[in-house]
Amino acid sequence: MMTRSPRRALALLTSATLVAAGPCDIYASGGTPCVAAHSSTRALYSSYSGPLYQVQRASDSSTLDIAPLSAGGVANAAAQDTFCEGTTCLITILYDQSGQGNDLTQAPPGGFDGPEANGYDNLASAIGAPVTLNGQKAYGVFVSPGTGYRNNEVTGTATGDEPEGMYAVLDGTHYNDACCFDYGNAETSSLDTGNGHMEAIYFGSNTVWGYGAGSGPWLMADLENGLFSGVSTTYNAGDPTLTDRFLTTIVKGEAGHWALRGGNAASSDGLSTYYDGARPNASGYNPMSKEGAIILGIGGDNSNGAQGTFYEGAMTAGYPSDETEDAVQADIAAAGYATAPLTSGDALTVGSTVSFQATTAGYTNRYIAHTDSTVNTQVVSASSSSTLRQQASWTVQTGLANSGCFSFESVDAPGSYIRHSGFALLLNADDGSKLFAEDATFCPMEGLGGDGSSIRSWSYPTRVWRHYENVLYVASNGGVHVFDATAAFTADVTWVVTDALA
Repeated sequence: MMTRSPRRALALLTSATLVAAGPCDIYASGGTPCVAAHSSTRALYSSYSGPLYQVQRASDSSTLDIAPLSAGGVANAAAQDTFCEGTTCLITILYDQSGQGNDLTQAPPGGFDGPEANGYDNLASAIGAPVTLNGQKAYGVFVSPGTGYRNNEVTGTATGDEPEGMYAVLDGTHYNDACCFDYGNAETSSLDTGNGHMEAIYFGSNTVWGYGAGSGPWLMADLENGLFSGVSTTYNAGDPTLTDRFLTTIVKGEAGHWALRGGNAASSDGLSTYYDGARPNASGYNPMSKEGAIILGIGGDNSNGAQGTFYEGAMTAGYPSDETEDAVQADIAAAGYATAPLTSGDALTVGSTVSFQATTAGYTNRYIAHTDSTVNTQVVSASSSSTLRQQASWTVQTGLANSGCFSFESVDAPGSYIRHSGFALLLNADDGSKLFAEDATFCPMEGLGGDGSSIRSWSYPTRVWRHYENVLYVASNGGVHVFDATAAFTADVTWVVTDALA
């Protein structure tokens, strides 16, 4: 019987059925099938109609699996929106579409314990990363520092020096320099077990180990105890700074050889190769000692200080050809990733001045104001002093970190903005830093209490403005801090936006 070569099968797939195929169909046709496939935005196989991810709502702790609208299609975001209306939701599971059962769930403690109680990482907000795919709404996985997913009991992933490939579609504008925003192969113990025990995609601007051209961020490979942009943990001029809003990232490795490739996920320009060559010559990297666990948003030892946004990704058995990856990239571009609005609820106009009135029963005479650098609520009326009325008035500005959201400048202290630090809201002067801009950017949404607006943090979208004992925090709907208490949460985080009191 005549058999069709992988190259011939791939040629037929890309010429005739690319739009109908998904990335994992293409990998399979190239002879390197997916052994893990994760996405909150779409099915990665043309025939897949099972669950993509699970959300859990805070109001009653119930869960809902979100599936594609049709086999091979985009996630049913409307089902999530209906389920989560009037409350908050977290992403609890990213399901593996490959059939291997390699689901990703909340990352457990590791060699680097997370900031929350008992070391477990946080879960991502279900609404932090809205996008559209060919006009259909979906949600990505917005990873704030402290957030992470993992599976240490896997099936089919590469171990030792076995060949593998992986890709991920990320937000090229959401990153930091902390360790480590990864997706890929890691230790099964959540501990650093030595050089060469990982092989994962890294994205960010960390320069402790390797780095590339420009100021970053860069695509690199986390091979444990080193982020590699090339053959060593040093500079690789061929690894460029990447700033595309939607970014395709690829790492692949086989005995004695590995490569980095990437490109604009929303463009037909294709992929570029940033490194293709020998394994690092330092001890432990040739041969590799991969363990096969899967991580998202964290390092192999649960290092969880990084941030980033994940839309889709997969890991393969075998070393994919460049031709296969080029076809996968064409499929990603055909998916039509585009940005979606980050805000909803009461309309705000840049340049206008507003005040924020509490809606909690017994507190409706209080407005958000400041006392020196502390942001709080105070009783304010038309008869209050002009000083207090100015302290309770805010100028709406374009978001310092994201133009789709807003920043709020003090009327009486121009150049100073509401920002969060240690989850408390403060009034601080803009120091021009990336961190300040992110801390001072907020995205209004429909009020969780039914009217008005709730104001969520752009950089920590699980957290919204809350008054607690008359002090303002970015609070989550349940958590380890006293201001995260669930009692009266929806009322405490709902504000009526009024004309400025000043």
